Amino acid sequence: MCVTEVSTVAETADDPGTGPPAGAGGLARRLGVGDAVVVGLGAMLGAGVFAAFAPAARAAGSGLLIGLAVAAVVAYCNATSSARLAALYPESGGTYVYGRRRLGDFWGYQAGWSFIVGKTASCAAMALTFAAYAAPGHERPVAVAAVVVLTAVSYRGVQKSAWLTRIIVVLTLAVLALVVVASLAGGTASTANLSPFPGTSVGGVLQAAGLLFFAFAGYARIATLGEEVRDPTRTIPRAIPLALGIVLVVYVLVAVSALLAAGPGGLSETAAPLRAAVAAGSFSGLSPVVQVGAAVAALGSLLALILGVSRTTLAMARDHHLPTALAAVHPRHQVPHRAELAVAVVVIVLVATLDLRGAIGFSSYGVLVYYAIANAAALTLTTAERRPPRWVPALGLTGCTVLALSLPLASVLTGTLVLAVGALLWGVRHVATR
Repeated sequence: MCVTEVSTVAETADDPGTGPPAGAGGLARRLGVGDAVVVGLGAMLGAGVFAAFAPAARAAGSGLLIGLAVAAVVAYCNATSSARLAALYPESGGTYVYGRRRLGDFWGYQAGWSFIVGKTASCAAMALTFAAYAAPGHERPVAVAAVVVLTAVSYRGVQKSAWLTRIIVVLTLAVLALVVVASLAGGTASTANLSPFPGTSVGGVLQAAGLLFFAFAGYARIATLGEEVRDPTRTIPRAIPLALGIVLVVYVLVAVSALLAAGPGGLSETAAPLRAAVAAGSFSGLSPVVQVGAAVAALGSLLALILGVSRTTLAMARDHHLPTALAAVHPRHQVPHRAELAVAVVVIVLVATLDLRGAIGFSSYGVLVYYAIANAAALTLTTAERRPPRWVPALGLTGCTVLALSLPLASVLTGTLVLAVGALLWGVRHVATR
């Protein structure tokens, strides 16, 4: 069964300029390549780089460098598949749209469900991460305040969000540069800190790769903003690999310098591994700067997450998989304002009531499932549709599956249960509308 699309959704998949027109239920195309890259950088250079190295070091020791390489290869395949699909279907929703168009309604729904549930939990995790750095001991009220403020910024229009993200990205890159310099020049950097290498099993490396994938996943935000970029056929395929390449270079420099300074043991024993790397040497007085930088980066990640989740919510509401009231677009600001407000309310409830320390693993599972569906959709592209080499989506699909199943058992079981609930809801709706 294929759901009936509302009249504002484009019917022709091969027209890169199609999609709901601005002012008629659609979103305004205001973002260029630079803005799209910044949105992706803001999502990837968020709290993940300041937090993900700790559980990765715990799982793989110095072998986290191999895990980082594995995560990067899988991310490259996912980015390539997503870029080709996003150029073909420049609509809000990302893999939710691609799955429906290429694989059928169920797989598109599962992609959207995985993204919304997993990334809503990530929103709460990022808000709590910001509060933990910015106001230790007052995490919940400060996290709620952060969600409210950033939702207000996003509500005013995607261009304003992109400009704020640009500022946050510049500050984050400056802090990460400080981490690299302080770690290498602090007097404790030594190749002995990498011994033994890799120091773990294949399973440990794969688990580290799955956890580190959390820090790469932000390029999806570029695809989910497909209805708001100018000339999407040109912009999206350029922006996604460019953002991913910049982030990969940054992550390699940070990971190597942090390991050389503190070793895998020093990184794994703290929730703030980059601060620990700086504190290990003679530049320990700069640790508070890293703390502030982590808080700012978490804000950037939270803003990008709110943008992505609300746009996927918009797409699913258009197709009646979620309440249709969430498909409304603000007549002045041209943003899905009801979807943004609904996401904010759910995130605030999670922040106020739940302990989300395990959210990275759960979110990684959901995002890996999301990209597995994207790669499966890319496998159906034809030469005329500018498909990538078939090995790219095939490797991406295999990699996503292996990494998802390599995550901590609790994350795998919880993620599988949530996917099963989503499938049940889809089945109930399918029967009810026959």
